[in-house]
Amino acid sequence: MMLRYLFYTFATIWLIHTFWPSVARAQQQPQHASQCQAIAEALPQATFASFTPAAATTKRTVVGEVTISYLGHSTFLIETPGGVSIATDYNGWFAPATPPTVVTMNKAHSSHYTLAPDPAIKTVLHGWGDNGAPARHDLVVGDAFIRNVTTDIRAGGAAMEHDGNSIFIFEVADLCIGHLGHLHHELDDSHYRQIGRLDILMVPVDGGLTMGAESMSRVVSRLRSSLILPMHRRGPPIDAFLDMFGDDYDKRFADSASVKVSLRSLPSKPLIYILQGV
Repeated sequence: MMLRYLFYTFATIWLIHTFWPSVARAQQQPQHASQCQAIAEALPQATFASFTPAAATTKRTVVGEVTISYLGHSTFLIETPGGVSIATDYNGWFAPATPPTVVTMNKAHSSHYTLAPDPAIKTVLHGWGDNGAPARHDLVVGDAFIRNVTTDIRAGGAAMEHDGNSIFIFEVADLCIGHLGHLHHELDDSHYRQIGRLDILMVPVDGGLTMGAESMSRVVSRLRSSLILPMHRRGPPIDAFLDMFGDDYDKRFADSASVKVSLRSLPSKPLIYILQGV
Protein backbone atom coordinates (compact mmCIF):
# COMPACT_ATOMS: atom_id res chain seq x y z
CA MET A 1 0.00 0.00 0.00
CA MET A 2 2.81 2.38 0.95
CA LEU A 3 4.66 1.57 -2.29
CA ARG A 4 1.52 2.31 -4.34
CA TYR A 5 1.10 5.65 -2.52
CA LEU A 6 4.71 6.61 -3.19
CA PHE A 7 4.34 5.60 -6.86
CA TYR A 8 1.27 7.87 -7.35
CA THR A 9 2.99 10.74 -5.51
CA PHE A 10 6.10 10.62 -7.70
CA ALA A 11 3.97 10.18 -10.85
CA THR A 12 1.97 13.30 -9.94
CA ILE A 13 5.12 15.35 -9.35
CA TRP A 14 6.59 14.15 -12.66
CA LEU A 15 3.44 15.09 -14.58
CA ILE A 16 3.36 18.57 -13.03
CA HIS A 17 7.00 19.26 -13.90
CA THR A 18 6.62 17.84 -17.39
CA PHE A 19 3.46 19.62 -18.52
CA TRP A 20 3.31 22.79 -16.43
CA PRO A 21 5.67 24.85 -18.71
CA SER A 22 3.53 24.03 -21.76
CA VAL A 23 0.40 25.23 -20.01
CA ALA A 24 2.14 28.46 -18.97
CA ARG A 25 3.32 29.10 -22.50
CA ALA A 26 -0.18 28.49 -23.87
CA GLN A 27 -1.59 31.11 -21.53
CA GLN A 28 0.84 33.80 -22.70
CA GLN A 29 -0.55 36.43 -25.05
CA PRO A 30 0.80 35.66 -28.56
CA GLN A 31 2.40 38.43 -30.60
CA HIS A 32 0.03 39.86 -33.17
CA ALA A 33 0.84 38.64 -36.68
CA SER A 34 1.47 41.42 -39.19
CA GLN A 35 -0.30 40.83 -42.50
CA CYS A 36 1.83 43.59 -44.07
CA GLN A 37 5.17 42.16 -42.98
CA ALA A 38 4.80 38.42 -43.59
CA ILE A 39 5.65 38.51 -47.30
CA ALA A 40 8.60 40.81 -46.70
CA GLU A 41 10.26 38.39 -44.29
CA ALA A 42 10.01 35.58 -46.84
CA LEU A 43 11.29 37.69 -49.75
CA PRO A 44 14.02 39.97 -48.37
CA GLN A 45 15.03 41.39 -51.76
CA ALA A 46 11.48 41.97 -53.00
CA THR A 47 10.23 45.26 -54.35
CA PHE A 48 6.54 45.31 -53.60
CA ALA A 49 3.90 45.99 -56.23
CA SER A 50 0.72 47.93 -55.48
CA PHE A 51 -2.02 45.90 -53.85
CA THR A 52 -4.71 46.53 -56.44
CA PRO A 53 -8.46 45.99 -56.22
CA ALA A 54 -8.07 42.99 -58.55
CA ALA A 55 -5.76 41.34 -56.02
CA ALA A 56 -8.18 42.20 -53.25
CA THR A 57 -10.77 39.79 -54.62
CA THR A 58 -8.74 36.88 -53.24
CA LYS A 59 -8.96 38.22 -49.68
CA ARG A 60 -11.81 38.10 -47.22
CA THR A 61 -14.49 40.74 -47.39
CA VAL A 62 -13.62 43.90 -45.47
CA VAL A 63 -16.39 45.79 -43.77
CA GLY A 64 -16.06 49.56 -43.63
CA GLU A 65 -13.42 51.99 -44.76
CA VAL A 66 -10.71 54.15 -43.25
CA THR A 67 -10.98 57.94 -43.25
CA ILE A 68 -7.70 59.86 -43.43
CA SER A 69 -7.72 63.63 -42.85
CA TYR A 70 -4.80 66.01 -43.14
CA LEU A 71 -4.67 68.32 -40.10
CA GLY A 72 -1.39 70.13 -40.78
CA HIS A 73 2.40 69.74 -40.98
CA SER A 74 2.92 65.97 -40.48
CA THR A 75 -0.32 65.30 -38.64
CA PHE A 76 -2.96 63.09 -40.19
CA LEU A 77 -6.03 61.79 -38.41
CA ILE A 78 -6.76 58.15 -39.21
CA GLU A 79 -10.28 57.00 -38.28
CA THR A 80 -10.91 53.26 -38.34
CA PRO A 81 -14.18 51.43 -39.05
CA GLY A 82 -14.20 50.34 -35.39
CA GLY A 83 -14.10 53.89 -34.06
CA VAL A 84 -10.40 54.20 -33.19
CA SER A 85 -8.82 57.56 -34.06
CA ILE A 86 -5.05 57.96 -34.52
CA ALA A 87 -3.17 61.27 -34.88
CA THR A 88 0.33 61.03 -36.40
CA ASP A 89 3.29 63.21 -35.38
CA TYR A 90 1.02 64.79 -32.81
CA ASN A 91 2.26 68.10 -31.38
CA GLY A 92 -0.94 69.50 -29.89
CA TRP A 93 -1.14 72.36 -32.40
CA PHE A 94 -3.06 70.44 -35.05
CA ALA A 95 -5.54 68.71 -32.80
CA PRO A 96 -8.80 67.13 -33.98
CA ALA A 97 -12.12 68.30 -32.54
CA THR A 98 -12.12 65.46 -30.00
CA PRO A 99 -9.03 63.85 -28.43
CA PRO A 100 -7.80 60.92 -30.53
CA THR A 101 -7.55 57.42 -29.09
CA VAL A 102 -3.88 57.10 -30.05
CA VAL A 103 -1.15 59.58 -30.94
CA THR A 104 2.28 58.89 -32.41
CA MET A 105 5.24 61.26 -32.13
CA ASN A 106 8.76 61.77 -33.47
CA LYS A 107 11.50 63.80 -31.83
CA ALA A 108 13.20 65.63 -34.72
CA HIS A 109 11.56 68.97 -33.79
CA SER A 110 8.95 70.20 -31.32
CA SER A 111 6.54 70.43 -34.26
CA HIS A 112 6.44 66.62 -34.25
CA TYR A 113 5.81 65.90 -30.58
CA THR A 114 4.64 67.27 -27.27
CA LEU A 115 5.62 66.20 -23.78
CA ALA A 116 2.28 67.45 -22.46
CA PRO A 117 -0.39 65.71 -24.57
CA ASP A 118 -4.08 66.02 -23.73
CA PRO A 119 -4.66 63.67 -20.75
CA ALA A 120 -7.81 62.40 -22.50
CA ILE A 121 -5.59 60.64 -25.08
CA LYS A 122 -5.50 56.99 -24.06
CA THR A 123 -2.32 55.86 -25.82
CA VAL A 124 0.81 57.95 -26.54
CA LEU A 125 3.54 56.32 -28.62
CA HIS A 126 6.99 57.92 -28.84
CA GLY A 127 9.00 57.19 -31.97
CA TRP A 128 12.23 57.34 -29.96
CA GLY A 129 13.33 55.23 -27.01
CA ASP A 130 12.74 56.78 -23.61
CA ASN A 131 15.28 54.49 -21.90
CA GLY A 132 18.16 54.68 -24.37
CA ALA A 133 16.98 51.65 -26.35
CA PRO A 134 15.15 51.88 -29.68
CA ALA A 135 11.39 52.35 -29.45
CA ARG A 136 9.54 49.09 -29.98
CA HIS A 137 5.77 49.22 -30.47
CA ASP A 138 3.64 46.22 -31.28
CA LEU A 139 0.12 46.65 -29.99
CA VAL A 140 -3.54 46.28 -30.86
CA VAL A 141 -5.95 49.12 -30.12
CA GLY A 142 -9.49 48.25 -31.07
CA ASP A 143 -9.46 47.22 -34.74
CA ALA A 144 -5.99 48.73 -35.38
CA PHE A 145 -2.63 46.98 -35.09
CA ILE A 146 0.21 49.50 -34.65
CA ARG A 147 3.92 48.86 -34.98
CA ASN A 148 7.05 50.85 -35.80
CA VAL A 149 10.35 50.64 -37.65
CA THR A 150 13.09 52.92 -36.32
CA THR A 151 15.42 55.09 -38.43
CA ASP A 152 18.16 57.59 -37.56
CA ILE A 153 17.86 61.38 -37.40
CA ARG A 154 20.31 64.26 -37.64
CA ALA A 155 21.30 65.37 -34.18
CA GLY A 156 23.18 68.52 -35.18
CA GLY A 157 25.81 69.09 -37.81
CA ALA A 158 26.68 65.88 -39.60
CA ALA A 159 26.09 63.67 -36.57
CA MET A 160 23.27 61.14 -36.65
CA GLU A 161 21.30 59.94 -33.66
CA HIS A 162 20.45 56.28 -33.89
CA ASP A 163 16.76 55.32 -33.79
CA GLY A 164 15.48 58.84 -33.17
CA ASN A 165 12.67 58.52 -35.71
CA SER A 166 10.03 55.88 -36.25
CA ILE A 167 8.12 54.89 -39.33
CA PHE A 168 4.76 54.03 -37.80
CA ILE A 169 2.66 51.40 -39.54
CA PHE A 170 -1.06 51.04 -38.97
CA GLU A 171 -2.81 47.86 -40.07
CA VAL A 172 -6.52 48.57 -40.32
CA ALA A 173 -9.32 46.92 -42.33
CA ASP A 174 -6.70 44.85 -44.20
CA LEU A 175 -4.93 48.05 -45.27
CA CYS A 176 -1.26 48.72 -44.51
CA ILE A 177 -0.77 52.43 -43.80
CA GLY A 178 2.71 53.89 -43.25
CA HIS A 179 3.84 57.30 -41.97
CA LEU A 180 7.53 58.02 -42.66
CA GLY A 181 7.83 60.59 -39.88
CA HIS A 182 10.91 62.83 -40.11
CA LEU A 183 12.94 60.53 -42.33
CA HIS A 184 16.55 61.74 -42.73
CA HIS A 185 18.15 58.97 -44.80
CA GLU A 186 17.34 56.44 -47.48
CA LEU A 187 16.25 53.04 -46.25
CA ASP A 188 18.22 49.83 -46.58
CA ASP A 189 16.98 46.29 -47.20
CA SER A 190 16.53 45.59 -43.50
CA HIS A 191 14.15 48.54 -43.21
CA TYR A 192 12.12 47.37 -46.20
CA ARG A 193 11.91 43.86 -44.76
CA GLN A 194 10.59 45.23 -41.48
CA ILE A 195 8.12 47.56 -43.20
CA GLY A 196 6.69 45.07 -45.68
CA ARG A 197 3.78 46.10 -47.89
CA LEU A 198 2.37 49.62 -47.59
CA ASP A 199 -0.86 50.33 -49.44
CA ILE A 200 -0.97 53.95 -48.25
CA LEU A 201 2.15 56.04 -47.64
CA MET A 202 2.44 59.42 -45.90
CA VAL A 203 5.62 61.06 -47.13
CA PRO A 204 7.39 64.37 -46.28
CA VAL A 205 7.95 66.61 -49.33
CA ASP A 206 9.92 69.51 -47.85
CA GLY A 207 12.77 69.12 -50.33
CA GLY A 208 15.61 68.91 -47.82
CA LEU A 209 14.59 69.39 -44.18
CA THR A 210 14.10 65.65 -44.13
CA MET A 211 15.60 64.44 -47.44
CA GLY A 212 15.93 65.90 -50.91
CA ALA A 213 13.20 65.18 -53.45
CA GLU A 214 15.37 62.68 -55.36
CA SER A 215 16.23 60.64 -52.28
CA MET A 216 12.65 60.67 -51.02
CA SER A 217 11.34 59.70 -54.45
CA ARG A 218 13.58 56.61 -54.44
CA VAL A 219 12.07 55.51 -51.12
CA VAL A 220 8.56 56.07 -52.48
CA SER A 221 9.36 54.18 -55.68
CA ARG A 222 10.77 51.20 -53.75
CA LEU A 223 7.71 50.99 -51.48
CA ARG A 224 5.40 51.23 -54.50
CA SER A 225 2.29 52.14 -52.49
CA SER A 226 -1.09 52.47 -54.17
CA LEU A 227 -1.95 55.78 -52.50
CA ILE A 228 0.75 58.34 -51.64
CA LEU A 229 -0.19 61.27 -49.40
CA PRO A 230 2.37 64.12 -49.28
CA MET A 231 2.87 66.03 -46.02
CA HIS A 232 5.40 68.31 -44.33
CA ARG A 233 5.68 70.64 -47.32
CA ARG A 234 8.13 73.45 -46.61
CA GLY A 235 10.20 75.47 -49.07
CA PRO A 236 9.91 74.26 -52.65
CA PRO A 237 6.48 73.89 -54.28
CA ILE A 238 4.88 70.47 -54.43
CA ASP A 239 5.72 70.26 -58.13
CA ALA A 240 9.40 69.72 -57.28
CA PHE A 241 8.39 66.43 -55.70
CA LEU A 242 5.82 65.47 -58.33
CA ASP A 243 8.36 66.00 -61.12
CA MET A 244 10.39 63.09 -59.72
CA PHE A 245 7.68 60.68 -60.89
CA GLY A 246 6.84 59.79 -64.47
CA ASP A 247 3.81 58.34 -66.18
CA ASP A 248 3.87 55.30 -63.91
CA TYR A 249 2.13 57.49 -61.34
CA ASP A 250 -1.10 59.46 -61.39
CA LYS A 251 -1.03 62.86 -59.65
CA ARG A 252 -4.10 64.63 -58.40
CA PHE A 253 -5.01 67.54 -56.14
CA ALA A 254 -7.94 66.78 -53.84
CA ASP A 255 -10.84 69.13 -53.26
CA SER A 256 -10.96 68.13 -49.60
CA ALA A 257 -8.62 67.56 -46.66
CA SER A 258 -9.98 64.02 -46.22
CA VAL A 259 -10.10 60.81 -48.18
CA LYS A 260 -12.01 57.58 -47.51
CA VAL A 261 -10.18 54.38 -48.44
CA SER A 262 -10.95 50.68 -48.39
CA LEU A 263 -8.96 47.74 -49.70
CA ARG A 264 -11.24 47.53 -52.75
CA SER A 265 -11.14 51.25 -53.52
CA LEU A 266 -7.35 51.52 -53.78
CA PRO A 267 -6.28 52.87 -57.18
CA SER A 268 -4.92 50.25 -59.57
CA LYS A 269 -2.18 52.68 -60.62
CA PRO A 270 -0.11 54.43 -57.89
CA LEU A 271 -1.69 57.79 -57.13
CA ILE A 272 0.05 60.76 -55.50
CA TYR A 273 -2.91 62.50 -53.90
CA ILE A 274 -2.39 65.98 -52.45
CA LEU A 275 -5.02 66.67 -49.80
CA GLN A 276 -6.16 70.23 -49.20
CA GLY A 277 -3.94 72.05 -46.71
CA VAL A 278 -0.69 70.51 -47.96
